[in-house]
Amino acid sequence: MAETESPPEKRTVNIRMTETFLEDVDATWEDFGFNSRSEFIRAVLRDALKHPEFNRADLKAMLTSEAEIREGRTHSSDDVKAEYGLGGSPQDGDE
Repeated sequence: MAETESPPEKRTVNIRMTETFLEDVDATWEDFGFNSRSEFIRAVLRDALKHPEFNRADLKAMLTSEAEIREGRTHSSDDVKAEYGLGGSPQDGDE
């Protein structure tokens, strides 16, 4: 039987954050299907390292959009097109 490699040793790292931010983290990790807060934080850090092209403003915009979607504060593209008369047919006076 071949000898299997053991997983890399994990080290504990302490970070400080506000109670409110921690509450946001805790409210999020289960919704995304993670098994623990630590697993979620590792995944977020891994993504930040693998995709450094996202800056803080981009990430905040994505999180804001996600919150708006969850709270039902968004509109479908069809709703927006209808509201602004962009249904694809010529508008009155466009001819």
